Amino acid sequence: MDEMLQMIKEEAESAMKKAVTHLEDELVKIRAGKASPAMLDGIKVDYYGSQTPLNQVSNINTPDPRTISVQPWEKAMIEPIEKAIMMANLGLNPQNNGDLIMINVPPLTEERRRDLVKRAKAEGEHAKVSIRNARKEANDEIKKLQKDGMSEDMAKDAESEIQRLTDHFSTKVDNEVERKEKDIMVI
Repeated sequence: MDEMLQMIKEEAESAMKKAVTHLEDELVKIRAGKASPAMLDGIKVDYYGSQTPLNQVSNINTPDPRTISVQPWEKAMIEPIEKAIMMANLGLNPQNNGDLIMINVPPLTEERRRDLVKRAKAEGEHAKVSIRNARKEANDEIKKLQKDGMSEDMAKDAESEIQRLTDHFSTKVDNEVERKEKDIMVI
């Protein structure tokens, strides 16, 4: 019984950690005024017929807080990279000078900042839903064990441990979203 409970707790904790990690990955993609190479994460380029992450066919740098430079490893990749950045619909205008692509990151308007905060909060809510789903699955497993003869006290202890994990990871989500919100709203 104890091994089963431990396994249930570990599975729930693992699922909750994944939700927070996913949230962190998504929040990095939401830009907060300053240029960052991470803004181009997730962009894939047609590299000889296969969709390849942009950072695997070029160097991405930020020479200043408002500019991203993309230096393709092969000159032939300049146009496919430029096209991929435009197709990603990030609101960025790449400029191709023949050797590299420069992207000026415009300052965010107040309205755009509010939209980005909403998006960050929505990502946070998705993470919390995943955490609550992990809690529900764990509690369902505990109830099955209780039907199979586990004592009520053990079941209650296990459920309160799962709830403690849920609270811990929900707080982490709130903190991440709050940090990103501050980041977005700072001009």
